[in-house]
Amino acid sequence: MKHIRILGISGSLRADSTNTIILKTLGSLLPSDITFEIFEGLDEIAHFAPGLSDTGQVIRFKTAIAQADALVICTPEYAFGVPGTLKNALDWTVGTGDLNDKPVSVISASPLNSGGNNALASLLLTLTALGTKKNDGSALSIPNVKSKITEGRVTDAYTLNQLRIQCNNLLSLIGG
Repeated sequence: MKHIRILGISGSLRADSTNTIILKTLGSLLPSDITFEIFEGLDEIAHFAPGLSDTGQVIRFKTAIAQADALVICTPEYAFGVPGTLKNALDWTVGTGDLNDKPVSVISASPLNSGGNNALASLLLTLTALGTKKNDGSALSIPNVKSKITEGRVTDAYTLNQLRIQCNNLLSLIGG
């Protein structure tokens, strides 16, 4: 059996981001024989425009995607949508097929009761356009996220269980 690599992408650039904390927690829930890495440098990716050549950071982003068997994207919601840096990075993959048939898990997290549902819906739509592999179990919205994290770790039992479900669903998408 081939070694599984999963790439995490946080839609937030803050070092203490709840979205990055969620990704780190999810990574700790995966079986120990799976490599889980969080992409860093989203904010260093050049602004996308059709016809531009890939730059060093774009190449690094696309290489990380190519080396991964699956992606987990966790994002906040800004102004009812996906943060611009995340959307910009994904836009670089539109014409290349880099995400075609790539299994994904999508998580939105918000301090609001909505859980970032608008960002989640927008991101799912973008990932559909990019041809990713997902199912009805590939999305999770986490409302009131700050109450579910203690000392830099997700501690809420329900949320931890939901993250385990995301892990299992993603692994099933990778396997078949």
